[in-house]
Amino acid sequence: MNEYTKQAEDFLKKTGTEFKAEFLRFGKYFDDDKEERDIYKITLNRGNRSFSFEFGQSITNSGFYWSYMSSKTKHYIDRKVIVNNKKISNYGFFGILPQDFIKGKDILHYPVAPTSYDVLACLQKYDVGNFEDFCAEFGYNTDSRKAEKTYNAVCEEFKNIQTLFTDSEIEELQEIQ
Repeated sequence: MNEYTKQAEDFLKKTGTEFKAEFLRFGKYFDDDKEERDIYKITLNRGNRSFSFEFGQSITNSGFYWSYMSSKTKHYIDRKVIVNNKKISNYGFFGILPQDFIKGKDILHYPVAPTSYDVLACLQKYDVGNFEDFCAEFGYNTDSRKAEKTYNAVCEEFKNIQTLFTDSEIEELQEIQ
């Protein structure tokens, strides 16, 4: 466990918060995504309080794919094709299984679920003020519907963080970056 993951795990333990990441789908997460990624349902439970939301994993850690070492091209494999290294369908990239890959030449990538650090580092931990302040701080146009949608989502996320944690705990959470 690296120091960042340890910091996140220590925070969860100290605050008695349970972290759960559940795979939902492989698809586009952000409005302007060019590539698909794994999308998870994240749940933070603390006593009788809970906060669930969708989280788009990094593209690098998403999906089953293989690539030849000399190529930067990713060849995605349908999730339904491989389960526990066993082919359950002939549908996919020629039915290739992990043991069929040429050691040293082919790279098989399995998806990696987001860690508590990945998620906690991305949470909104500060009050962004009013819409005009938000736009000025983050370079949005105050006449943009996309900016307003983003602002509302950021405010809602911070409100949920305030419901789960005290002000002093939020200060500790701010240290996780």
